[in-house]
Amino acid sequence: MEGLCFARCRFTRLMAAMQLAMVVLVVVISMASLHRFYATHSLLPGLASVADPARCSSKFHTDDTAGFSSSFDVRALADRVDEVLVQLAELQDKLEATALKVAKQSKKSKARRRPQENMTMPEFRRFLEDEVIHPLYSAHIALRLIRIPRPPDEGGDGGDASSSSGMDPLVNFFASEETRKYVTAKGNRDGLPSVYGTNRTYGSVGHACVLMRRELDEYMSYDVGARCPDDWDLGQRLMLGGCDPLPRRRCLAPASKLFRRPLPVNESLWTLPDDGNVRWSHYHCRGYRCLSARNQRRGYDRCVGCFDMDRERQRWANRTASSSLANFLVDDVLAAKPGEVRIGLDMSVGTGSFAARMRERGVTIVSAAMNLGAPFAETIALRGLVPLYATMSQRLPLFDNTMDLVHTAGLFEGWVDLQLLDFVLFDWDRVLRPGGLLWVDKFACARKDLDDYMYMFLQFRYKKHRWVVSFKSKDEVYLSALLEKPPRS
Repeated sequence: MEGLCFARCRFTRLMAAMQLAMVVLVVVISMASLHRFYATHSLLPGLASVADPARCSSKFHTDDTAGFSSSFDVRALADRVDEVLVQLAELQDKLEATALKVAKQSKKSKARRRPQENMTMPEFRRFLEDEVIHPLYSAHIALRLIRIPRPPDEGGDGGDASSSSGMDPLVNFFASEETRKYVTAKGNRDGLPSVYGTNRTYGSVGHACVLMRRELDEYMSYDVGARCPDDWDLGQRLMLGGCDPLPRRRCLAPASKLFRRPLPVNESLWTLPDDGNVRWSHYHCRGYRCLSARNQRRGYDRCVGCFDMDRERQRWANRTASSSLANFLVDDVLAAKPGEVRIGLDMSVGTGSFAARMRERGVTIVSAAMNLGAPFAETIALRGLVPLYATMSQRLPLFDNTMDLVHTAGLFEGWVDLQLLDFVLFDWDRVLRPGGLLWVDKFACARKDLDDYMYMFLQFRYKKHRWVVSFKSKDEVYLSALLEKPPRS
């Protein structure tokens, strides 16, 4: 009986502590929101300024020409705060109702002299995940999405972009004429609807292009219809900087002067391409031999040895005495869903060896690739595989519930921000079909950060086929997992 009383008291104290923490959280959030809001307009130091209509008007501009009020939706801010407060209030009500229910059950058990029914540890963990952790996580993300903008400096021009509602967005922001033509809406001829049912078409660019205006104007400065400048590295810098997607260009992309016919498909899978088929401009190396792992000045360091085909041919195929438990084999992964894995996506840093290995098993894999110090995209294509030249900043150009497999290795490691990883994982979840597999291949991170990253993968409640954590070094670990997406109808 003393053990039962101890368990009941511990649970009741835990519930009370959670309620107290919720109250403190609501108070802190409210104070922080008020502080940020008032600090933006410097109202806290002198509240007397509120009574001054002129200063109030200058601070909260009722004048439409100021530009700040038209770009800041106060109603949207209020709705967002109300949404978070409602979530916190609902969570507090659930915790209070649960505490009352536990108290009533304990009184009934004591009156009837029956042993009290206690929650098992799996039930208690499930309760915490469903009723506490997930609502708190949702409220936390909603609060992080709140952005109170700073007003323009007094005497400033309020920005150099036109705020006219009747003007195409960004049309007067860029200096290059080609960029201005690209972002201008193109109306359909004779007013006919397009194949998509729209009356006009906008050329899309990444929002960070406005922060890289000078580089984008340089990229879009060329002779229309002529040969494009050899500036692929400038375009990649724009993409990696967030200017993704890039605008289309009306020029002819240059190719290598020594381009030769590629090898047959069965021969090209595990053979390095000819040096003459690659444009080696803007690389440290000028040939594949220079890219060997033995060369300390090869110009890249993200996948050491991925241009050594003899080494690559052994990956995911054979387990050696020195292999870690975190190294999964392709055959073992495919055995988890026999005959169901047909198409997939490889979000990794490499030369397409994973796609080549899966192709031998009759599985078609699209490989994401960026040329980070070496011609990764060209190498994948010359091996007879499909490269997807896209950054992690871009939403996957795939429809919902279409992929049988998503594999990742070396792309995300312990440097990645949790919120960025959250957006990416939800995008992968979107394209995976019900019953599809997510293969996390040796995700490396610091031991102290392992719990945070583990939660990011576990929040989707995928079925665990495999889950391995092994040491990379004294302070770093590998996480490998094979997870199956549950049906969500």
